[in-house]
Amino acid sequence: MSEPAWGQGRAPPGHFSDCEGHGRMIQTPSPVEHDPQASFLDGPGLPSGVTRFWLVRHGVVTAQARQTMYGSLDVPLCQDSLRDHEPAFRDLAQRVPEGALWFSSPLQRAHLTARAIMKHRPGAEADKEPALVPGVIEQSIGAWNGLPHEDFAEAIKGRSTHPFWGLGPLERPPGGESMADVEQRVGLALSELADAHPGRDMVVVSHGGAIRMALAFALGIGTEPALRFTIQNLSISIVERIGGQWRVVGVNIMPAFEVPQWANLAMQAETVAAQGPAAE
Repeated sequence: MSEPAWGQGRAPPGHFSDCEGHGRMIQTPSPVEHDPQASFLDGPGLPSGVTRFWLVRHGVVTAQARQTMYGSLDVPLCQDSLRDHEPAFRDLAQRVPEGALWFSSPLQRAHLTARAIMKHRPGAEADKEPALVPGVIEQSIGAWNGLPHEDFAEAIKGRSTHPFWGLGPLERPPGGESMADVEQRVGLALSELADAHPGRDMVVVSHGGAIRMALAFALGIGTEPALRFTIQNLSISIVERIGGQWRVVGVNIMPAFEVPQWANLAMQAETVAAQGPAAE
């Protein structure tokens, strides 16, 4: 699925408006929430009043963790990336509509990514904590969690694999989960959130494998094709539930990782104005 133009910070009319603040979402009137046939998206805006999930993959983890199959281990975020990707966190915060509910996997790489985004949200949202949802945690590979890549390759010899994932979708590691298990778990978690918060925008900071399985669930395509999606760090994928039916609005939409020149100039002007006249 191709990346929508607005995923790179280019604002189509009626969706993101420079007049309303860079990257701020302008919501259009809601369709009939219970009728998918009344919910076609012909224009550029996303309507309010729809049960919608903004699925964000966590930030980059440490180089040491990336040398291993860390799976569901609670590995830390890379501190350099947390600093360098500050523009992306700010951009992500501006893309989500005001009043959204915030959720996160319990793993620190997801929870701290959520906080890095939320601190740029307006008003009281900036100080809130995301609610933790165990159902959107990454695939557990059980006894293989933490294996170096070369040892993992040796451990899975003789098992079915996938060209874009370590294991085949039905392979269950010792003491772990298959991706089919993950699809069932994530689908249940999203369904429960949708039941609890109908008509709301919900941000869920999760993991690459779990978001792929959310797409598998929403599309009803099974695990194997969904593993062919690319889900990059800090990307957004958007799914909706309307009248009990699920659809996908966007996949792997990337934020702006660099501050545009006009935004730098605006921030400099704000800083000068806040400092007041220079002392004589």
